[in-house]
Amino acid sequence: MEYSLGVDFGTSGTRAIVIDQQNQVLAEASCTFPGLSPKERIDCWQHALWELIGEIPADVRSHLQAIAINGTSSTILLCDENGIPLYPPQMYNDTCDPASLELLTSLAPAGHPVLSASSSLAKLLGMSRTVDMTSVRYLMHQADWLAFLLHGRPGLSDDHNSLKLGYDPAMTVACCPQDIGRIAAYPDWFHQPPLSQLLPLLPQVIRPGAPIGPIQPRLARQFGIPSECQICAGTTDSVAAFIASGATQPGMAVTSLGSTLVLKLLSPTRIDLANYGIYSHRLGDYWLVGGASNTGGAVLQSFFSTPELIELSQHIDPSQPSPLNYYPLLKPGERFPINDPLLEPQLTPRPEDPVEFLQGLLDSMARIEAQGYHLLETHGASPLKAVYTAGGGAQNTVWQTIRQRHLQVPCYAAQHQQAAYGTALLAAHGSPL
Repeated sequence: MEYSLGVDFGTSGTRAIVIDQQNQVLAEASCTFPGLSPKERIDCWQHALWELIGEIPADVRSHLQAIAINGTSSTILLCDENGIPLYPPQMYNDTCDPASLELLTSLAPAGHPVLSASSSLAKLLGMSRTVDMTSVRYLMHQADWLAFLLHGRPGLSDDHNSLKLGYDPAMTVACCPQDIGRIAAYPDWFHQPPLSQLLPLLPQVIRPGAPIGPIQPRLARQFGIPSECQICAGTTDSVAAFIASGATQPGMAVTSLGSTLVLKLLSPTRIDLANYGIYSHRLGDYWLVGGASNTGGAVLQSFFSTPELIELSQHIDPSQPSPLNYYPLLKPGERFPINDPLLEPQLTPRPEDPVEFLQGLLDSMARIEAQGYHLLETHGASPLKAVYTAGGGAQNTVWQTIRQRHLQVPCYAAQHQQAAYGTALLAAHGSPL
């Protein structure tokens, strides 16, 4: 028996799923994060990883042959030669200063995915101008660092997480299509200052799902995991959710309704337009074209508890459009479909009736989603045929109906809702397409 473990690290919690060789779920574990200060995140993430693995039944752990981890896109850590983070993580929605983005714009090609204030490379460049970099040896994404805790080899990443660091995912295929673990170089425009000084810090990049190496012996003994269990290159949370969804044909899309709103549309055409926040991940022979908005469930939860969301939604007539036109954000700054780090939240007027207010928020988020997919089609992606929904928001049937009214295509619940399931598939089989 050979089992595979997928671990999903989100913004508010983490989940682990183990599957067998027939892709059936054998075990699950989860935990939530409390309100964390930046300095608390590193210890919390490491503790959560050990807790999740420990919660998996021993008789399942003893048959694990592959483990992969996904994390939030563009969440980065600067680490020393031993892989120890030197500063609090820069989170997915943190942004660099305007001067650093302006400098990066003068170096990178127009329309490149790094040309966003929240990209991994923009954050690295911004930090290099404000913190002591003397002891920094590695930039690692959240998923990279968590996997490093398991395999012990710092400085390795996958081309999904590394897209917004400047890595071109087409390069891996062009270098050696038969070698899933082939390491490729970064583009030539990195060889000009100040990026040339940062180049030694960047990870070596391999395909998502590629084996990196066996689990560290002490962890194998601690958790009763076979010593030959391979730790595999990971992915981002939204790509993992797409893999889990069951979408396999061009024109099929996945909307992840989590803390944020993430759109992924399968297309044979690659599109990278930084001015709109559009980027493309390689997935087999296709491209996942999409973007990530800062609107989403975190905004809803800032106004309503989960029981309130369930109760109030029951009083909404989803067939009737709301007259309210919001742009729901927690703080200034948007990535997609409007790429504007200064965009102000629009949450007024606020009616006294909480049902009306909630409907206005849900309708507005659905409008942003529809605007995003329309933007992808306008710039050459496959026409939208169907949308699968993942994330906590997928449980809200009223929101689902409102979204279908705006999208004008069928909306389905994803076959598997959990990004951890997609990551387990990646560990077991590599790229699914």
